[in-house]
Amino acid sequence: MKAKILLVEDHADIANLVGINLGMMDYQVDAYPDGRQASRQLHQDYDMAIFDIMLPGGIDGLSLCRQLRRINEDIPILMLTAKSGEQDLVMGLESGADDYLSKPFSVLELQARVKALLRRYHRHHQQQETGPAPILVDELAIDPTTRLVHVAEQLVNLTATEFELLWHMASQPGRVFSRDQLLNQVWGHRHDGYAHTVNSTVNRLRSKLELDPAQPKWIHTVWGVGYKFAGEHSC
Repeated sequence: MKAKILLVEDHADIANLVGINLGMMDYQVDAYPDGRQASRQLHQDYDMAIFDIMLPGGIDGLSLCRQLRRINEDIPILMLTAKSGEQDLVMGLESGADDYLSKPFSVLELQARVKALLRRYHRHHQQQETGPAPILVDELAIDPTTRLVHVAEQLVNLTATEFELLWHMASQPGRVFSRDQLLNQVWGHRHDGYAHTVNSTVNRLRSKLELDPAQPKWIHTVWGVGYKFAGEHSC
């Protein structure tokens, strides 16, 4: 079955470019030119969403991202932005996006990002008969088979990307990962200049997992290097 992608882009030439090139990868792309029309489609059964940040119709891409996250916690969301300002990029990621592309972008980069996000999303929903043992660290439990995370026996809803990042780091406690390493190993291909993707995903993880995100217990910042998972696994 074809993966279905919701695209919201007001520039017709860019929408056509994205639609044609993702269609060549056997994806079905439903494109809408403004946020108001697209907001009516958020309850549909899509495998991925691509939102431009700046949209007409009174509802921008950031608002769409937040709305969709309330409906579907783990669907991958890719933001497109013509803005190069750091604040705009961070706002997109903090709104719940998994990744972003700054215009102009190459078709190959677009295809690679979409393929990587969809692969992670589908893996997130596959039930495996056998797999690694769950990771237990104090009140944190990470189950790779069901891909569920609990803190103090309370379920924590994570996106597919958030789970992959947490599992990758928790599987190697104490190891320090640079942002480039995490981009390559978790996101699946090289993201030159996209360190904000890691930073914002870590911030979202902390906000969901940590009692005090400002003083995290599990995901620590190693200044000037990157991040590490702190804590010994229970037997």
